Parts: sequence; C-alpha cells; structure tokens
Amino acid sequence: MSTKVNPNWRFATLTCHGSGGCDPTTGALVQPIYQTSTFAFKNTEHGAALFAGEVSGYIYSRLGNPTVAALEKEIAFLEKGEMGLAFSSGMAAISAVIFAFCKSGDNYVVTSPVYGGTHALGLKVIPRFNIEHRERPCYDLSAIENAIDEKTKFILIETPANPTVRLADISALVEMAKRYSILTVVDNTFATPFLQNPLELGADLVVHSATKYIGGHGDVVAGLVVGRKELIDELKLILHEVGGAMSPFSAYLLLRGLKTLAVRMERHCFNAMKVAQFLSYHPKVKEVWYPGLTCHPEHELAKRQMHDFGGMVAFVLKGGREEGKIFLDNLQLATNAVSLGDCDTLIVHPASTTHSSYTEQELFEMGMDPGLVRVSVGIEDYHDIIDDFAQAFHKI
Repeated sequence: MSTKVNPNWRFATLTCHGSGGCDPTTGALVQPIYQTSTFAFKNTEHGAALFAGEVSGYIYSRLGNPTVAALEKEIAFLEKGEMGLAFSSGMAAISAVIFAFCKSGDNYVVTSPVYGGTHALGLKVIPRFNIEHRERPCYDLSAIENAIDEKTKFILIETPANPTVRLADISALVEMAKRYSILTVVDNTFATPFLQNPLELGADLVVHSATKYIGGHGDVVAGLVVGRKELIDELKLILHEVGGAMSPFSAYLLLRGLKTLAVRMERHCFNAMKVAQFLSYHPKVKEVWYPGLTCHPEHELAKRQMHDFGGMVAFVLKGGREEGKIFLDNLQLATNAVSLGDCDTLIVHPASTTHSSYTEQELFEMGMDPGLVRVSVGIEDYHDIIDDFAQAFHKI
C-alpha cells in the first residue's frame, strides 16, 4: 500500500508522510535497515547486467543500498529536486562537489564566512590539486563577481553563514552565475528545506551537513546533495570510486529525523527569536546577529528568501573574548560543544574551535569579531535557556 501525496499538503505533513509508499520488498511502514555490505546476484548474467547498468538493483553498499536510496529519495522530495545523493559526512559531500566539477587549474568562489571545515579544505587540501578556493563576503555581490574568471566552475553559497548568521542573496547570485555559465551550489545546512528551497530560486545543487538539523539528535554524521540527474551522476562517480558512502544505519537515523524536522524547526525558530530578543536588550552584550531582528543587515532579504529565521544566534559581549570565556564556563543548561541543530542548546566560541583555521586577519576581513559566540538554540523551554544565560551573565 502506498500513500498518495497531495500537492496541497504543507511541509509538516510532507515530512511525516514523505514521498509516499512503503518498503517495496516487505511493505514495512518504517524503512528497514539493510545492514549488509554485499547483495547476491540471481545468476552470472544478472551480475553482469547490474555492473553494466542494464538493470537496476544492488551490488555492494558503497555503490548503493536500499536504506540509503530511501533517504536519497526523501531529501530530493523535500528539497524539490530531481535526485539526491548521500555521503558519510558533510565534508565528504563538499569535497565531492569540488572534485566533480573542478580540475587542475580551475577555481571556485565561496561566500564568506563559511564553515571552518570548508575553509580548511580550501586552504590545506584543495591547493595540492592546483585548484583555487576564493572566499568573498557573502553580502558583497561586487566582490563575488570580481572573483569570477574563465577558470571559475561554481559559486558555493552558505546562507545563513556559519558562524555570523549573515545572509547571501541566492537569487542574485544565481543570476550572476548564469551570466558566466557557472554552477551555483547552496549549503542549506543552517536553513534546511523547512526554511528555504534554493533549487526553487534557481540553484543547481543543494548541500547539507545532515549531521545537524536533518538528523536533529546529535547521533549521526552524514552529508546530502540534491540536484539534477546529470549533476548527481557526476558526483556519483566521485562517491563510488573515492568512497565516502553513508552507512545504512545512518540513513535510517536521518529518515527518522526527517519525520520530526518541521516540529523541531518550528521550536528552534521560536526559541531563537526569544533568545535573540533577550540578548539584544542585555547591557553586557555588544551586538546580536539573528535574521529575525530588524537590526540584522539582511533582515528584509531573510523575509523574502526564508520561511522563518532559523535556530542560530550569534552575539558578542562588550568585554570581548575574555568575558565570553567566563560566560561560557558558567553555563549550566547550554552545552559548550561544536556542531549544531541538536535538540539541546549548544554554544561555542568559533574563533578558538570551529573556525580556528582562520587567521586574525581573515576573521577581520569576513566581519567576524574574535569574541563572537555562536548559539544553536535547542528545543527546551525558552524560559530555561534565558534563565541559564542570565545567571552566566551575572558571573561576569
């Protein structure tokens, strides 16, 4: 039996019911975990036909797995794309995009700030292959365009940006990329398909660190890419031959996470607005970055581009890095840890952890105060989060 998807259903309903249908082999309502490395051939001819791509089926879980395939189908459905592809981590997904579309002598442009791992990859690894990583401020369209030349293959857009929560104008950058006949790749990790759909805005590929909000429970590391079939086929070559395949159990956890994505994101967004408002009025806080606040420089863009404002907040204490350390060390509810998108509130000092690959000069150039604190606001009662922050402020 399959569920017939109603095109008028809203996002929360779509996440619960998915693209429709049960497991085709067993009829299981919840996708089974096909925890196997190898699949048997019916006979020699069947094995040869599978390897030749003449029939569909499974050979070896690095090349494809039913549980992983079910996840790929669902993320493509929610991102409104043609095909999805699953990776063992978000960085495996980003790396595959670079190696699929760039060769020696090419370059790609990245909106800045960007996740520290993406920055470090471009700084420490990609140059070994004579490929150039060019970062430009996400809000400066002229600087981004000036970085494009005849060897540029794509623009990698991270919006909202990690960790400053600044925004890039996806539609404007898509239009720019089309003028130069290059691709646009959007890292949608902070937003998820609940908040924005880059493919509908003209982007070619969407990338996720599914470790974060897609999983939602801090118990899986994974990456996802969605886009047109011809682009996904290029990425499959990298995935199959280099590796980085997702495990079936990770795919199962992510399918479970998708079921509750809408209700979790609603709570993340609601709580983040409350926390941002509290911080914006606190006398010990110098500045607050949250797209839902009217003082955010891209507030109007956020209203056009996103369905809500997200669960990420950044702020700077008036006492800078030293006061930030005291604040973090005195929190009781919020956990000082990397990553984001968990049910729990997580807080971190990026300059010394997730973005430690940036120099002081690079932090300055991308508009990030070294004392900035990033908060992944959880789904607890917001009063308790604010009370925890208030008691920590009293220790300064």
